[in-house]
Amino acid sequence: MPRIPRMVRIDSGQRCVYHVISRTALDGLPFKKLEKDELVRVIQRFSMVYAVDVLGFSIMDNHFHLLVEMSPGDMLVDDEVRRRFTLLYKKGAAFPEGRMTHFRERFSSLSHYVKDIKQTFSRYYNRKKKRKGTLWGERFKSVIVEKGSTVINCLAYIDLNAVRAGIVRRPEDYRWCSIGYHIQTGNRDGFLSLDFGLAEFGVDDDQRLTQYRASLYHAGAIDKWGTAKISKKVLLKEISDDFEMDRMRRFRYRTRYFTDSGIIGSKAFVLETYAVFKDRFFGSRERVPKRVKGIDGMYSMKRLTEA
Repeated sequence: MPRIPRMVRIDSGQRCVYHVISRTALDGLPFKKLEKDELVRVIQRFSMVYAVDVLGFSIMDNHFHLLVEMSPGDMLVDDEVRRRFTLLYKKGAAFPEGRMTHFRERFSSLSHYVKDIKQTFSRYYNRKKKRKGTLWGERFKSVIVEKGSTVINCLAYIDLNAVRAGIVRRPEDYRWCSIGYHIQTGNRDGFLSLDFGLAEFGVDDDQRLTQYRASLYHAGAIDKWGTAKISKKVLLKEISDDFEMDRMRRFRYRTRYFTDSGIIGSKAFVLETYAVFKDRFFGSRERVPKRVKGIDGMYSMKRLTEA
């Protein structure tokens, strides 16, 4: 069975946020400090070439996450396409004017962006390790994410990867994630967007990092998976709360939606986006957005089945 086309918004003038996840095909945990540093550099390089704003990232020992906002090709004027061409190829290379449309579409393509990142890093890794063969596993996953609160929650999920894995106690202590990059480098070279999902709410630029960290720490304070014992203190607290769970404590139970969904956001956003890609879902039955428990007003549509 052929692979199903990826869901990518191509609406004229419509920017779109995607959560991208890609895992290595190798056994174990092959990415060490040097490999992680290089993968960050590769992402930085191609994020300058492509019409993309990087909202967040996390490089783990065997996979990576990206939260990016892609701009459509019709937002790129000709001079901007030429400028990005010179960043991609060696300086002084003549731009092929007859291929303007091709490069405009390429520089606004999520698939080309991720492909360049993965192929470039693969060449580095194979050369460094003196190996041949594939480095990455199956096709990368991508989830369409609605702006606003959904972006905030998805970004927190990404930045808390190292905390959940028990690698660090504080998310900004991990330098291979977006909050670590913001804090440890001061967002060197303006690599990351300063949106944090808060621009939609009119939060001033100088307040966004502080507000995002508050949200991140509330989410990160939730008990990790795998805890075998519930303390008496926790039990008494649950009793006093009538075993009701507040929004932030439910965070750990809904994280799967940020990787296993095809579309996530408000019900209207999910329905609107589903209508665009309706022909790519299996079955004749109409799909219905499913409510994400723990977040008021958030819904998801199951991702496409991939061959």
